[in-house]
Amino acid sequence: MELTRRKFIKKSFIFGGALFFGNDSLFALNKKREPGHPSYAKLEAQGKLAQRVEKAYSIFEHCELCPRMCGANRQTGEQGFCRASAKLMVYAANPHFGEEISLVGKRGSGTVFFSNCNLRCVFCQNWPISIQGYGKAVHDAYLADMMIHLQNLGCHNINLVTPTHVMPNILNATRIAFKKGLHLPLVYNTSGYERLEILKLLDGIVDIYLPDMKYMDSDKASKYLSVAPDYPAKAQKAVMEMHRQVGEHRIDNQGIAVHGLMIRHLVMPNNEAGTEKFIRWVAENLPRSTYVNIMHQYYPEHKALEYPEIDRRISVQEFLEAMLWADEYGLTNLDQQSVQIRKIYSKQTLEQPS
Repeated sequence: MELTRRKFIKKSFIFGGALFFGNDSLFALNKKREPGHPSYAKLEAQGKLAQRVEKAYSIFEHCELCPRMCGANRQTGEQGFCRASAKLMVYAANPHFGEEISLVGKRGSGTVFFSNCNLRCVFCQNWPISIQGYGKAVHDAYLADMMIHLQNLGCHNINLVTPTHVMPNILNATRIAFKKGLHLPLVYNTSGYERLEILKLLDGIVDIYLPDMKYMDSDKASKYLSVAPDYPAKAQKAVMEMHRQVGEHRIDNQGIAVHGLMIRHLVMPNNEAGTEKFIRWVAENLPRSTYVNIMHQYYPEHKALEYPEIDRRISVQEFLEAMLWADEYGLTNLDQQSVQIRKIYSKQTLEQPS
């Protein structure tokens, strides 16, 4: 059975702090992965990674890490919209098997869930972590040890979930971990609400960008994303920059992602996410072979029940329509799990009595 992120998070709430360092025996049969060549290794060799860390940390004094640009002095403990200080907060770090197949492989994606968020979607499935801020305060060096631990468990990558507001800590931890032998690619698993200036600091550090593109209309973004009407424009520019940095999705000879852009789009009830507009935008602005995951997993969590338009799961027809749009606009690299779900739904539709 597929372990979805929602189920994974709920299991995390049950086990809590035990997820920081899981039981190695669960993965004792895993072979250690051969050292790779992550992007950050080259920057460190050039003596530039330390400069990036220093520049990133200086932003905490007047925080403009995300498009909200609230200016909080997080070094003194002041909190902005994300409610985070300069102290790193982590909820869980564990191998995760609910991500895209090329990220998960046989040994899982080394997923780190960071507390707090710069968006606060009304339907957020991770709301106890991202909105209420559940988690544990740790030093950057501890995050580095988490990364090494996930590598030792055999994970294929380090998957950084909701990283935007803690990017400086991540860069510092990556450098510390690299000196201890980290050689896995970094996956920047983001909401898509990013600033170009900040993304440019990540150029040559991140190997795989995994952004959401949640909405294509400002009014919807304002309504469901804690008043972020600029989300569509910011996300589109951000995804273009991500593609410039890492190019298209690339896998190794075992089918494991090693580099590139992977876009997620969650289909919502009543086409509230603007799915056709999203697909058309991709077809017109990126290679049509760009990796796109059209997701069917929408579930009304958190405050979604207060919004009649999104207080239900999507229908089979809504998902099939989304996949049909992908065909019509010529997208050629759709997530294989979505393709399989489409086949199942299509079969169910054909078998229904007329």
